[in-house]
Amino acid sequence: MRVRVDHLTTYRYQPPAKAVLQVLRLSPRSHEGQNVVRWRVSAEADVEVQLRRGEDALGNVTQTAFLQGPVSGLALRVEGEVETWDTRAVVRGAAERFPVEAYLRETGLTAPSPELAAFAEEVAAGDEAEVLARLHRLMLAIRGEIAFDTHETQTTTTAAEAFALKRGVCQDLSHIFIAAARRLGIPARYVSGHLAREGEAIEQDAAHAWAEAYAPDLGWIGFDATNGICPTPAYVRVAIGLDYLGAAPVRGARTGGGAETMDVRLRVSHAALQSQS
Repeated sequence: MRVRVDHLTTYRYQPPAKAVLQVLRLSPRSHEGQNVVRWRVSAEADVEVQLRRGEDALGNVTQTAFLQGPVSGLALRVEGEVETWDTRAVVRGAAERFPVEAYLRETGLTAPSPELAAFAEEVAAGDEAEVLARLHRLMLAIRGEIAFDTHETQTTTTAAEAFALKRGVCQDLSHIFIAAARRLGIPARYVSGHLAREGEAIEQDAAHAWAEAYAPDLGWIGFDATNGICPTPAYVRVAIGLDYLGAAPVRGARTGGGAETMDVRLRVSHAALQSQS
């Protein structure tokens, strides 16, 4: 399958900001499940802006933009295509900078409440040796427990808070899955990326998120608790983190200025494969 992504994020600052710094994790890497055919990240503003490509500690591709103001607007654009294959959601050949045990580390966004810990242990009961079976059961249990709702949570909502609300978006369900898996002693991490949906409007409000967990003898495997499935060739894997903060598509800071507004336009679609001659 070939997936095409067109993504435009526009920031407005009123009054203008004195300076803006943005770190972007918008570029996927090739591995056994996907090949980046073409990909371009660009930035435009009312002042000079340059993107410096780099890599973070987890192996994610980054671009860093620093704008010296006054800055009244910034537009970040992504255009690209990725060819994907069915690997049964097993991730191989990806950049790995840390041992799997590092992904047992608890974070502020993934610390389990007593109720979430009890939920994880109840789901896992009776299958102590079967890590893969526990992970599949956990994914489906979370999907049945948490209603998808775009109005109740925000980027700072923790796994414990979303679990108490019994509502959330893909970020929240992924955090809940990660918190529960780590509680069970299974390394888990956050994934940001894209999903080309079949039979739905391809205009999307935001990028997608899911989790990966480590199973002995198989390695890292993707789990999308929001949709109750493991990733298919319709998924494009972009960045990983201990939680959302480590894999956020855009994170930054600014000095000066007043209100900030953001507009996201994202189109993820199935692109036609070019014939080989």
